[in-house]
Amino acid sequence: QVQLVESGGKTVHAGGSLKLSCVASGRSASDYAMGWFRQSPGNERDFVAAIGWSGGSTYYADSVKGRFTISKDNAKITVYLKMNNLKPEDTALYYCAALKERRTLTTAQAMTSGRYDYRGQGTQVTVSS
Repeated sequence: QVQLVESGGKTVHAGGSLKLSCVASGRSASDYAMGWFRQSPGNERDFVAAIGWSGGSTYYADSVKGRFTISKDNAKITVYLKMNNLKPEDTALYYCAALKERRTLTTAQAMTSGRYDYRGQGTQVTVSS
């Protein structure tokens, strides 16, 4: 069992920056690839970014490429999402997810929330125009 706790969400103005954190705890928590997903009311859950268990491979949704950066600190078993140049359309509940996989992820694995084994409760990001 792995527990995930996100933090760092808040309300910011368009063009601003935020850094989200997700701390994982539990048995073998460091063996997991991690992903960030987001969901706004009335919309489907969308992939944002993912990172392999070692931190060597990263994956991004086209909508956030060049603006968001995912990183992982295995010593702290924490994954981060640095978000720059935020836009109102980035407003959503952001949550992290853990996938038990030490091999390099395929793009399909990285982008499909249903393939992840655990998910946190989320942290709200609101971007005002």
